[in-house]
Amino acid sequence: MRSLPRFFTYLMPLLLLGGFAPSCTPKIPSAQASDSAATGFKVDQQLAYCAAQARKTVALTPDYTKLPRRIGAGKNQWEYVDREDWTSGFWPGTLWYLFENQPTDFWKGKADTFTRNLAPVLDHKTVDHDLGFMFYSSYGNGYRLTQNPAYKQVLLRAADSLATLFNPRVGTILSWPRMVKQMNWPHNTIMDNMINLELLFWASKNGGRKEFYDMAVSHARVTSQHHFRPDGTSYHVAVYDDKTGQFIKGVTHQGYSDNSMWARGQAWAIYGFTMCYRESKEPEFLDRARKSADVFIQRLPEDQVPYWDFDAPDIPKAPRDASAAAIVASALLELSTLMPDQAVAQRYRRQAENMLASLSTAQYQARDQGPAFLLHSTGHKPNGSEIDASINYADYYYLEALLRLQKLQRGKPL
Repeated sequence: MRSLPRFFTYLMPLLLLGGFAPSCTPKIPSAQASDSAATGFKVDQQLAYCAAQARKTVALTPDYTKLPRRIGAGKNQWEYVDREDWTSGFWPGTLWYLFENQPTDFWKGKADTFTRNLAPVLDHKTVDHDLGFMFYSSYGNGYRLTQNPAYKQVLLRAADSLATLFNPRVGTILSWPRMVKQMNWPHNTIMDNMINLELLFWASKNGGRKEFYDMAVSHARVTSQHHFRPDGTSYHVAVYDDKTGQFIKGVTHQGYSDNSMWARGQAWAIYGFTMCYRESKEPEFLDRARKSADVFIQRLPEDQVPYWDFDAPDIPKAPRDASAAAIVASALLELSTLMPDQAVAQRYRRQAENMLASLSTAQYQARDQGPAFLLHSTGHKPNGSEIDASINYADYYYLEALLRLQKLQRGKPL
């Protein structure tokens, strides 16, 4: 029998005493019950660390058309990608988060320059679902912080492009058009696609087509119905008949096996359904976020950072995935504000704090080993790529989680 992480031993009384008190207003778990300072974790210090590391990357980046993506295991220099890469929005998004924490002309100017570089992506036909990752992380954060109308227009264009992949017969967005013939997946939807729905939700409220909201809700609902096993773990890919909408099978692409729990895929589920509940208030989505989170938390190793796949056969020697921990920490902080049961809310916030505290140790921070924030992420293990590496989206969600925790500590809404 797998033993529970040690923090459950002192949280159990809270869980037993917790009651259910429905509310439509997001709540901030009390600082008294969930104060990360009690563990010696100082969020402001970690934000300062991120700023210092990012300045190294700014100094090393050759020009604004090249975006840092990864630092391989044992290396100390970024490998760069162009704006067509699915991760291209994370570096400008990181710069916007740094500007949010330190609103200086330096961070604003760098964020704006790298953000504007992405716009030409929308000048050609949409080839996959990643527009939310690319544009909401960059232009979305930029518009949120500056209200620049030029950013808004690019976001609306991105939403229009993303919507072209929606299949009303299936009720979801096609993730990988290239896989239709390559893998004989007539209509494929990957769990990662949940994150892109935030772009559609935003656009539906900010001058875009109102049906974007319905598309996002439909995608989340169909995903909730077919992407999960009875125990709450998720498939990476759901395959559907593109003409009848019938669910064909659940498979993996980046996980260990079709029946395993790929860590980052489960992380996308937790984050995505939390966001969908925030935007729609559909109880089904809150329930799915909770179930996805609970099985993830229950199976974490002692240091709260998952192996790349929870069912990898070589655990405990399997590579970790710090990116999955960062994504889940950020998601759990938001989920804690949406829970009507305050005992459960406190449990999720404490879990997020524990994950951030672990990620902020010498074990996981890059520090003098390179200009990234974090070490030990895994991108695509079956493909042999980005194994035990620093990766830009790990840094992005780590910084986002730190900013969310800072806001909660100050009693501010997310």
